[in-house]
Amino acid sequence: MLKAVKPPFPLKAVIDMTKQDPEGYLGAARTSMEKAGVKVGDRVRIETLQSTFEGIIIPRAEIGSDDQHLVVKLDNGYNLGIRVMHIKRLKRVAKGAPVKPELPTTSIKTKRGLPWISILSTGGTIASRVDYRTGAVNPALSAEDLYTVVPELGDLVNIRAEVLFSLLSEDIQPSHWTELAKRVAKHLSESEGVVVAHGTDTLGYTSAALSFALQDIPHPVVLTGAQRSSDRPSSDAALNLTSAVIGAAHGPFAEVVIAMHRTPDDTSIALHRGTKVRKCHTSRRDAFQTINADLLGEVIDGQVQMLAKPSNYRSRDSKRQLRLQPEFDAKVALLKSTPGIIDDHLDILIDRRYHGIVFEGTGLGHLPQSLLPSVERAQEEGITLVMTSQCIWGRVQMRVYRTGVELVQRGVIPLEDMLPETAYVKLMWVLGQTQNPDEIRACMLKNIAGEITDNTRRSQFQETMSE
Repeated sequence: MLKAVKPPFPLKAVIDMTKQDPEGYLGAARTSMEKAGVKVGDRVRIETLQSTFEGIIIPRAEIGSDDQHLVVKLDNGYNLGIRVMHIKRLKRVAKGAPVKPELPTTSIKTKRGLPWISILSTGGTIASRVDYRTGAVNPALSAEDLYTVVPELGDLVNIRAEVLFSLLSEDIQPSHWTELAKRVAKHLSESEGVVVAHGTDTLGYTSAALSFALQDIPHPVVLTGAQRSSDRPSSDAALNLTSAVIGAAHGPFAEVVIAMHRTPDDTSIALHRGTKVRKCHTSRRDAFQTINADLLGEVIDGQVQMLAKPSNYRSRDSKRQLRLQPEFDAKVALLKSTPGIIDDHLDILIDRRYHGIVFEGTGLGHLPQSLLPSVERAQEEGITLVMTSQCIWGRVQMRVYRTGVELVQRGVIPLEDMLPETAYVKLMWVLGQTQNPDEIRACMLKNIAGEITDNTRRSQFQETMSE
């Protein structure tokens, strides 16, 4: 028989865990701070069962961190985590000042002859200032802050900066893509290029969204982020941002691209087409890879070098008139085929009246035979069904095996070598433009923003396997 175990903190603390404050403290830790009248930034004395410590309460570094520790910045510069249950007494010694670090004042002077570049922030910390007294990390979001944190920018371009969102990238929604596209369009009319600072986890989704929402752009739109925060010696933030600005200012292309490290060192920053790029590693600086296509270009030693032929990318043209189509239909799902998947997975989406479903099929584009009745039902309900492959390289070919043929007969549209996440975003965008089945099918099969290549690269797979 299982024995009941008393929880390490009161039930009330468990409930309070849903009410995490911005500094990262929740539950029992936050309760102990509130009882002692202590806030982040205050200098405190903490008596434990064995020792006494004095220092400054600093924010928790982790989002959703445990509720059992207070973190103190000691006078020697080290951070110390102290378990709440070991604290005998917590006392404030001195009230703390706001934890936002003071940035040195920078006088911005517009330099004649330099291009104007807009930098839009969605909440990433690609450029930030760390207060080592308190441990607080604060994004550098204004033009003044950006010049201070990355002073090299002042010699490269004139900057317009705007904060759109303060969101973790996993919290970005299709509605944010719409607002972002509108703001990018506005800035494209005023600047010679736009840089978007964005978290890396969903960077590929947002780059695809802008690739479809911004048609016939006259200048480059470059998204960038940082795999490692700016307070780490191995940070890629400054070089990614600087290279993105160089790409936006001097790149000969007029497409949506992602600028991130091409190599683990600082040798090269890759310019990936926004519809053909995937984050392939959780933490490496060269995490982003162009899939099933050639890399557009790179930034080396402050210079843009195009690797693709001019015929393979849209050229910069200040006279081109941008067409803004920022609407997205959020009632689209991405469903991955797995061994043991049951028809309920698909039936739920049908019952909830989804408008489109992207299948991430196995191999050449397959689903289990057991799902065929539900696929047929979805087609009868007027749901747009499209197929991609969960393989990284290669393309969908649904007329090779019987399963693929049966899916095509039930209305599933094969999407060549389109990435599943790009197909997911594109279907949202297409359904935001039209509800006509024939137009939807034609748009999904049309190469609008380089999302489909005529001949999938075979050499890339060999190159990757040989590394």
